[in-house]
Amino acid sequence: MNDAGIARARGQMAAPVSDNWAEVGRARKHESAELHVRGQATYTDDIPELAGTLHAALGLSARAHARITAIDVAAVKAAPGVVAVLLARDIPGTNDCGPIIHDDPILADGLVQYVGQPLFIVVADSHDNARRAARLAIVDYDELPAILTPQAARAAESYVLPPMRLARGDAAGAFARAAHVVQGELSVGGQEQFYLEGQIAYAIPGEDRGMHVYCSTQHPSEMQHVVAHALGLHSHHVSVECRRMGGGFGGKESQSALWAAAAAIAAVRTGRPVKLRADRDDDMLVTGKRHCFHYLYQVGYDDDGRILAAKVDMVTRAGYSADLSGPVATRAVCHFDNAYYLSDVEIRAACGKTNTQSNTAFRGFGGPQGAIAIEYVLDEIARNLGRDPLDIRRLNFYGTQERNVTPYGQTIVDNVIGKLVDELEASSDYSARRAEVASYNRTSPVLKKGLALTPLKFGIAFNVTHLNQAGALVHVYVDGSVLVNHGGTEMGQGINTKVMQVVAHELGVSLERVRATATNTSKVSNTSATAASTGADLNGKAAQDAARTIRERLAGFAAQQYGGAANEVRFAAGTVFVAGLALPFEELVAKAYLARVQLWSDGFYATPGLSWDPKTMTGHPFSYFAYGAAVSEVVVDTLTGEFKLLRVDALYDAGRSLNPAIDIGQVEGAFIQGMGWLTTEELWWNAAGKLMTHAPSTYKIPGVSDCPEDFRVRLFDNANVEDSIHRSKAVGEPPLLLPFSVFFAIRDAISAVGEHKVNPPLRAPATCEAILDAIDFVEAAARAS
Repeated sequence: MNDAGIARARGQMAAPVSDNWAEVGRARKHESAELHVRGQATYTDDIPELAGTLHAALGLSARAHARITAIDVAAVKAAPGVVAVLLARDIPGTNDCGPIIHDDPILADGLVQYVGQPLFIVVADSHDNARRAARLAIVDYDELPAILTPQAARAAESYVLPPMRLARGDAAGAFARAAHVVQGELSVGGQEQFYLEGQIAYAIPGEDRGMHVYCSTQHPSEMQHVVAHALGLHSHHVSVECRRMGGGFGGKESQSALWAAAAAIAAVRTGRPVKLRADRDDDMLVTGKRHCFHYLYQVGYDDDGRILAAKVDMVTRAGYSADLSGPVATRAVCHFDNAYYLSDVEIRAACGKTNTQSNTAFRGFGGPQGAIAIEYVLDEIARNLGRDPLDIRRLNFYGTQERNVTPYGQTIVDNVIGKLVDELEASSDYSARRAEVASYNRTSPVLKKGLALTPLKFGIAFNVTHLNQAGALVHVYVDGSVLVNHGGTEMGQGINTKVMQVVAHELGVSLERVRATATNTSKVSNTSATAASTGADLNGKAAQDAARTIRERLAGFAAQQYGGAANEVRFAAGTVFVAGLALPFEELVAKAYLARVQLWSDGFYATPGLSWDPKTMTGHPFSYFAYGAAVSEVVVDTLTGEFKLLRVDALYDAGRSLNPAIDIGQVEGAFIQGMGWLTTEELWWNAAGKLMTHAPSTYKIPGVSDCPEDFRVRLFDNANVEDSIHRSKAVGEPPLLLPFSVFFAIRDAISAVGEHKVNPPLRAPATCEAILDAIDFVEAAARAS
């Protein structure tokens, strides 16, 4: 638009256009949606291989706990296509890939601690040749006693870290005053992340000892550190890049390090590019999962069902090394309260050292495991008192002005759980359906229905305060197009789409003008993992900071050129409104370039107000809380133990959602994934310590037929009280607690077998076998009474 055109536009672009325009808060498609559908989205294995690329595979231990007395790899070296076989002694730098405690070797060196632990790397001319050769080694073992369960770890006092304890008030005195006490134990299983794209890394040697690693990882900076240490180099020698992952769910936060390091070690030793792609069976045998938990609990309560005292002793199956077990246990401790005020408590957690895979992050990161225990107890209290479980839950909810301080000392200032549950109770017809379920069960001797409403409160931030930071780069090009790079990683959850919306909104341009590039440690350094549900919160704020800097520069330039004050210049709908004029964004950008205005900027964000003292287990570890609730209805076949999920009503607090379409999809996906954890996904190790559920044929994730026929998901209308990115709230992990309602609906249906007079000892996952075991217990108890 020339000057005459600008003059004609004077006064013709009404202010309401800019006032009402927004790119955030809109349901926009995932930035890679079309590429996904067309099969054109590039994952690590899709990157064109350079000439001379080799392929690696890992040789794995066949024993759970043993000393290696001899290892013969002659047959491996002689196998077709093999170029090299590398043992621990061939690692040029540090043989370690542990994220916190350095107790996690890349390759076992004399001692193996679980079935599937990597012993050596085979490098060959093809993926198949490498995998076939890896099976040919002859290994002699001197077997040692193995600990396989968290209960056995507790009995042996075998821990990867010192046990932790959080206490508030006088639990012993409160128990003495309680009219009733319930106590027992609960087992909750682990879960395989089962990302669609398995672990993979592609390492390419560069000049002057440089190494570029393409890696499917949630934490490129940690991969950079591990690779640099393994190669004996500085971080500036190594760049790690990830355009997207085919799922992560926590399994690629720390445990992608083994694969990245092994590929890089092989690339250095051979001087050629090396790709390491794990077969699904190997992936499941080698990598850690969600921690399974075993609980011993004791809770005192009054005649109304209000909790007066609570004591819980949790022990996890950490596996053979610490990995992220410490932070996972910490978050479990901090989420034992879930949505309930606990005045006098003692919470203990221990990370059991077992001769199994080193368990790691998984969506929820210990939060679901902590919260399900108190829900189990409240369910028992309701049954003991003959009350509706929702009434007992509501009675124990956190308050808003009092009874609003967590056991770890954080005051809750954003509590909406009561209002949210009231809304869901009404919209789901909970009370009427409870009556209908009871009526159905009275006339149905074999099929029993169950209904449950469960709430959630989930803290948002990394447990470790310094991780709550992020950086970003934003470039505006002369044609008005925008490129953004940030430290978060895209694993299908839509972080790039949300960050692009934030940048577009800040610059006042349409989303189509903005493009996100691959996460790369050479662009934004020292990034935190995309985890703890903080991806959009942290990186959105950092990108907003960068975009705002550019916008302010452009506003100052526009005011210089056309008059008025810089703070009165508006950017919206691809247009710049300045001094009564309206001109296209790209035109102002072009003129700013000629005037040598800087059109790129970095941005940074650090979450304010966080603190945590690991010694006292107190502080202000969370920026805010996300809330939600779900109602689930099931029918259980009491002869086979099978169940069917009939209907789900879920209401989730996403604050002012950045993208409602993506957020609803995240809630739906988290619900089904969490339901799988609690119902069908059973991990089973044999007596020798080998994981037998290491493939889709033996490990049952939910399918389409497991989804409810009637699935109603809504977002709760609630602006975040904290200054989060556009007052939105995180949506990654918290909704995984919503399917607690499925587990307790199943328990409700089993309880109907004994006319709700017996607490079913239902373990998770509630497989057909677990359901039948609980039914047998209820029937026997009913007969005995």
